[in-house]
Amino acid sequence: MNLNTDHKLLLDNVTTGIVLLNGELRFLYVNASAEALLEISDQKAHFLFIGDVLKNAEEDIGEMQTAIAKNSSLTKLRAELHTIHSKKLIVDYTINPFEKNGETNALLELNSIEQSQKITREVSLNSAYTTTRELVRGLAHEVKNPLGGIRGAAQLLAQEISDNELKDYTQVIIEEADRLRNLVDRLVGSRKPPELKEINIHEVLERVRNLITAESLGKGIKLHCDYDPSLPTVLADSEKMIQALLNLLRNSLQALTSPEIDHQLGEIILRTRISRNITIASKFYKLAVAIEIIDNGPGIPQEISETIFYPMISGRPDGSGLGLPISHGIVTQHGGMIECDGKPGETKFTVTIPIQRNSKFSTSKVHQVNELK
Repeated sequence: MNLNTDHKLLLDNVTTGIVLLNGELRFLYVNASAEALLEISDQKAHFLFIGDVLKNAEEDIGEMQTAIAKNSSLTKLRAELHTIHSKKLIVDYTINPFEKNGETNALLELNSIEQSQKITREVSLNSAYTTTRELVRGLAHEVKNPLGGIRGAAQLLAQEISDNELKDYTQVIIEEADRLRNLVDRLVGSRKPPELKEINIHEVLERVRNLITAESLGKGIKLHCDYDPSLPTVLADSEKMIQALLNLLRNSLQALTSPEIDHQLGEIILRTRISRNITIASKFYKLAVAIEIIDNGPGIPQEISETIFYPMISGRPDGSGLGLPISHGIVTQHGGMIECDGKPGETKFTVTIPIQRNSKFSTSKVHQVNELK
């Protein structure tokens, strides 16, 4: 059975993994989402038996064979499957046999539970973040008005008194009012939309790396870079992205100077890769740039793992709880997302920025360099 170009284009732009099998459960077609799930390209999968792609799946394969023999649909929820690269998948799948031109084929639909949960978390986080940000903006307005009055009164008082020692007190009032105003401004964040231009994300990362290298001198921390040179340009505001990534790297740097770490050498890894078939806030993108920041610090405390991107939430006693929310806001402004995966001894932040259609890159080059094995 052959699929024409229009059908393939349509199927490659859906988030559900679609696999076309013949009556012997051999691959005839794998769409882009299924390629990402199964970690194998359509070309490499062609005419392979499903058991050569999914390991230790004898029970599931037997049920699929029975469904085809009976010409009946089969649905299984939360099935655990393992790819040839030892990746564990938790999926809901449905197999539907059908006949065409006297041949038996089957359509296998794969829905990743992890992907669905990730989308739900991201939508929930964006909603909660927007609500929290608007609440903070309202509170900030109420705080800044009396702060302005306090500062103005202190300035007037300083003009009326001649005692220099007393003037020092008024200067303390002015400076503390300014400090609180700046804190409120940081909490609120900028309403200015990013100035999007075609940028090389590695140039941004190198600027951030140089800053962090200077800040980490003498602290026994090693910074590794693992860049994919084939990455295309992305539409982004370089200054805002520098701020977002610098906050994330400083978070790793501070974690590695924590007394809780049980090793002598702190390590931070900066990694870039191409991500395929990504869904961000319910929008599907064929390609995206993934930036990973990995450290071997103590990890994210369990009690704040779900709220680390909310303002004023910090795992450190001296933390302001502003760096991660600011980074989240900037990345969200770029249509991207931040994910955090933490466990004792390792924390990984992943910033994903979608690649727009007009980015300067060669699709064939990206596919060639990053072809699924």
